[in-house]
Amino acid sequence: MTVKLSDPIFTDETKAREHLESLLWPQGPHCPRCGEVQNIRKLEGKAQRPSLYQCNPCHRSFSVTVNTVMERSHIPLTAWVAAFHLYAASKKGFSAHQLHRMLGITYKSAWFLAHRVREAMGDSDTSPMGSGGGTVEADETYIGRRKGTIYRPGHGHKMAVMSLVERKGKSRSFPIPNENSATVVPILKANVSKTATVMTDSAIAYGSLPLHFARHDTVNHKKDEWVRGDAHTNTIEGFFSVFKRGMKGVYQHCSEGHLHRYLAEFDFRYSNRAALGIDDLMRTMRAIKGAKGKRLMYRQAGTARA
Repeated sequence: MTVKLSDPIFTDETKAREHLESLLWPQGPHCPRCGEVQNIRKLEGKAQRPSLYQCNPCHRSFSVTVNTVMERSHIPLTAWVAAFHLYAASKKGFSAHQLHRMLGITYKSAWFLAHRVREAMGDSDTSPMGSGGGTVEADETYIGRRKGTIYRPGHGHKMAVMSLVERKGKSRSFPIPNENSATVVPILKANVSKTATVMTDSAIAYGSLPLHFARHDTVNHKKDEWVRGDAHTNTIEGFFSVFKRGMKGVYQHCSEGHLHRYLAEFDFRYSNRAALGIDDLMRTMRAIKGAKGKRLMYRQAGTARA
């Protein structure tokens, strides 16, 4: 199913609020502070803000944005809904400058809005990847040129990223300080099932993996070996291809302090991709639902633009 930007949820504040309430409160309004679901009344006085509710047991008022990344935001809800859709539907990302121009808000607001959408996209699922004998591919890549990060001969200083991609499943990515076994093996052990098959290149850092997983196969890229039976890392190379095109072509620059949120954004879209039967509308709805129970303050995001 497709979504048109002419839809009332992108132009009418009441429709946008009702849309958010239907996603975040599928069973009706509930107090985000004490959890009350029954003894709640809607405040409808002329002096009240739209769609404000009061919890009678704790005597606190609240709206659908409380206890979400949208809390205390002065940005119109129509802009929030549009931003969630644009970031969920844009395969290689969507720049804050373009968001600023499209939504008619300041660049500072667009930049912070984008980071809060990425915060909502963060995956809270910690279940092991590759459970039941599945296959997980692992690899590292490097982006940017920033002094003080990993030095790659011939490439200058770069930020390192490690990703895990489950075949026909999800991805998880992590900023890493280096690519040695003391860094990559604990990440694999914490995120991949012991019953899984792990596919990597022939890097020395992965030498101990047969001790921790049911099977470990490698391909030697230095000898131009890319596929040997079902042993390959082509799935994760495809993920990196989209990630790099987005980071270089759309975002162009990312500071080290914000890298984890950009990774969350690309992981979210990959883990909720069309090949798994998830269309743009479903992906947007999942992103909005992910806003619940999360907050990101401006001082937490930092003032450096990325």
